[in-house]
Amino acid sequence: MSKRIEKEFISIINDPIPNILVEKSNTNNREFFIIMLGPNDTAYENGKFKLEMFLPENYPINPPKIRFLTKIYHPNIDRIGRICISTLKNEWTPALQIRTVLLSIQSLLSDPNINDPLDTKIGKHWLENKNEAIELAKKMTREYAF
Repeated sequence: MSKRIEKEFISIINDPIPNILVEKSNTNNREFFIIMLGPNDTAYENGKFKLEMFLPENYPINPPKIRFLTKIYHPNIDRIGRICISTLKNEWTPALQIRTVLLSIQSLLSDPNINDPLDTKIGKHWLENKNEAIELAKKMTREYAF
């Protein structure tokens, strides 16, 4: 494991991120498993979402690869769990850390970006009938994020 990755992981262990648990893979020092609790007062409240994160060889030059393993109904997350968030794309900089990315994803659960949906069908649903979309997100949270 690179010193940077080790330092970031130790920082998260010593100063945990509220409602986020990060565990290292037993087989790959660049792979991590995350449990993220759904934020209060959102469609994801009381959900326990599993994510996987992989840090590429050229991390921190390139951003981590993160995806939801738990099914979720969200305009910025597609069917296979990929996440559309600026900190993992055009706004990535080596100054960012794992902690920053996880906090950004947690924030995205609280405030979906319907102006830049990854899943256009869900984005359209959110725009045209937000209450119905939120109810569907709550239903899927109850079914899959336990």
